[in-house]
Amino acid sequence: MDLFDIIVSILGSTIRLSIPLLFTALAGLFTERAGVFDIGLEGKMLAAAFASACVAYVTGNAWLGLLGGIGVSILFSLIHGFASITNRGNQIVSGVALNFIAAGLTIVLGQAWFGQGGRTPQLPASGRFSPIILPGADAMRDVPVIGPIYANVISGNNILTYLAFLAVPLSWWVLYRTRFGLRLRAVGENPGAVDTAGISVTWLRYRAVIVAGFLCGFSGAYLSIAQSAAFIKDMSAGKGYIALAALIFAKWKPVPVMFACLLFGFLDAFANFMQGKAVPGIGEVPVQIFQALPYILTCVLLAGFIGIAHPPKAGGVPYTKER
Repeated sequence: MDLFDIIVSILGSTIRLSIPLLFTALAGLFTERAGVFDIGLEGKMLAAAFASACVAYVTGNAWLGLLGGIGVSILFSLIHGFASITNRGNQIVSGVALNFIAAGLTIVLGQAWFGQGGRTPQLPASGRFSPIILPGADAMRDVPVIGPIYANVISGNNILTYLAFLAVPLSWWVLYRTRFGLRLRAVGENPGAVDTAGISVTWLRYRAVIVAGFLCGFSGAYLSIAQSAAFIKDMSAGKGYIALAALIFAKWKPVPVMFACLLFGFLDAFANFMQGKAVPGIGEVPVQIFQALPYILTCVLLAGFIGIAHPPKAGGVPYTKER
């Protein structure tokens, strides 16, 4: 395999590995822009992955599996909203609690329903989202440079991959070109002013967490019925936290969020490629070193070494209506 083939292979893996991060980071973008910190992204992703796999296995239909994942994720979002918006509870504690609930509940239910140690049975082909071969991919495969990139990186992905990248400009348009987006950003900066204008802060924040649940449903479904063919215990593997790091790194802006997620996806793909490979002048490096790269970068970003990210001013602060 020559250098160009290696690059194409890593780029293809980068795209596939960045999709759950992208959906989840966009979910966090909506909630945090509205002033609601959502540490529970990890739990919603995991619960959605489990629900999607269960529904897809029972029905044999991937789209019903996706709807099941979205429904469970929105339910978790509403629980978070009830705790942190309606009851003005601590948003961080609520999110962490949801993560623990999802991690435990998926294992217990998976064992009770399927008896396979917390995982679901292998899904049938109809219960998964299959790769889509774009027009002309096979014909262009032998074209130098452009052909392999089109055939192996752009083409051959499932429908959720294309929806993830479509969600980026759509999120930008919603946040910056619609009345809902303007109000959403305003409620994250100055909820008192929004309330004074006669707009319900509570309802706006609830809509934000519902949108987040919707996007996390896609993320979880991608993990279990697109990227994989079953639910595996703890298969989110910290991706919700990495998505939060990408969101902070991107300073809560949709397009930079996409590039940050692609960066993390690249590190993950590079780690997979380097397994068992020797580094010139060093020799074979333990694979754990490369697997730790995304998490090391997460710590670096959260420590503030790459610029200072200022969250929405009202982020994490429950709003109390002035009488």
